[in-house]
Amino acid sequence: MSSKDTPPLPEPLRVPVADSHTHLDMQDATVEEGLARAAAVNVTTVIQVGCDVAGSRWAAETAAAHANVHAAVALHPNEAPRIVHGDPDGQSRQGAREGGGQAALHEALAEIDALAALDHVRGVGETGLDRFRTGPEGMAAQEESFRAHIEIAKRHGKALVIHDREAHADVLRILADAGAPERTVFHCYSGDADMARICADAGYFMSFAGNVTFKNAQPLRDALAVAPMELVLVETDAPFLTPAPYRGRPNAPYLIPVTLRAMAEVKGVDEDALASAISDNTARAFDY
Repeated sequence: MSSKDTPPLPEPLRVPVADSHTHLDMQDATVEEGLARAAAVNVTTVIQVGCDVAGSRWAAETAAAHANVHAAVALHPNEAPRIVHGDPDGQSRQGAREGGGQAALHEALAEIDALAALDHVRGVGETGLDRFRTGPEGMAAQEESFRAHIEIAKRHGKALVIHDREAHADVLRILADAGAPERTVFHCYSGDADMARICADAGYFMSFAGNVTFKNAQPLRDALAVAPMELVLVETDAPFLTPAPYRGRPNAPYLIPVTLRAMAEVKGVDEDALASAISDNTARAFDY
């Protein structure tokens, strides 16, 4: 990838903030380069999120090695059905594999449980439901995995980080039914304003990503407008969801200021006030 594809460093924030959800292992830069670039614009903390057993181990090791990195560990909602039923097309980073059935899922969940006990692991996620990539045949495995992660988060007193794609009602239903952990974060919040009110009433954190800047994202901006300041987080989900005007180019934690400034505009608040709130909220959500 040529350097012209890499968006420039934005103007630094005056108040330091955290990127509440990133995938450093999927980005072009080394961890050190990624963190240095982020620090240059006052993004001083990142939550590194695992999506499978190997990625979760890597997240935990990276957090152990860097004071300003905290880990979240999980089987992504699309990973659970692949473990159970197999992935003949090799859609994940692990390539094609055979299904291992329930036993393989329980073994993978036991590994996540063990990682969740580590002190520098501050979250369990991203877990949840994804109706976009998983068909009806995979939903039972997905729901079983989600419920197991809720239990793991509660048992270890960690934040629950939710991936909710085209599954709002079911995610909310399972959280209510299983009993949500004390700290629950909707990563890359994708609901509307009505759902934001439901989340606010339940005390769930809503983390907004670069897609809040997209032209077609008015429902997201409406949700952000009604989300209480004390429950709002910001994230990159890098290398995905690069904010406008850099959409389609690689995302990284250093682009947080672009999204945060757009969010401040939507909420009609001063950039520093929003950065301060987000900084406090992220530390509270992930208990660091």
